[in-house]
Amino acid sequence: MTEPRRRPGPKRALTEQAVLDAALTLLDTDGPGAASIRRIAAVLGVSPNSVYTYLPDKSAIEQALVERLLGDLNRAAPGGGDWRTDLEALALDLRRRLTAHPGAVPLLLGGAMNGPEALLLGERLLDLLARAGLSAAEAARGAYLIMVYVLGAIALEVADVPRAGALAPEEDRIAARRAAMSQVPAAMFPRTAAAVDVTATWIGTDQYLWGLHRVLDGLPTHA
Repeated sequence: MTEPRRRPGPKRALTEQAVLDAALTLLDTDGPGAASIRRIAAVLGVSPNSVYTYLPDKSAIEQALVERLLGDLNRAAPGGGDWRTDLEALALDLRRRLTAHPGAVPLLLGGAMNGPEALLLGERLLDLLARAGLSAAEAARGAYLIMVYVLGAIALEVADVPRAGALAPEEDRIAARRAAMSQVPAAMFPRTAAAVDVTATWIGTDQYLWGLHRVLDGLPTHA
């Protein structure tokens, strides 16, 4: 007598959101480059082909992650203040969200930011600068300058930590920088040694805002 065939158990539910959750977890744990299709599939307990059903390759996953991070930013859009207040709040929120996922920061620098959420962020910047009285051409140049500064500052802050994973609290990272930079020989690099108390804080919020304010001060606003 033949044994009856067993009915297969329920298939594990898989969604694009689950794929991106797994990819972001890998980036947070192991840094840039960790979110391969095979590793994502292993985290989810599925075959690589199952992942391909939702996102065709690693590049598509990385672009989708950028869109997700920027989408979260756009949905939490501050507003109601003057243009500088709103722009500063936007820049601080972007820094907070990206430094929470340092492994994802290179994705914004290494790929084209041309998805709907990236375009919406650009539209918001253009709108804020239009509110400041900039012409369309001035606003376009200013939006690019702001993004270069903001993304560059965040990238350098993340790169200051030589290991993958979550960043330590800001004050701890500044203290570690100060301790390391205090070893610079003052006889050879007197100006560098004298500036340690300031340069140690380059990765901090105060420096980030100091630079942002100088960028905004240089825009030819008319409001």
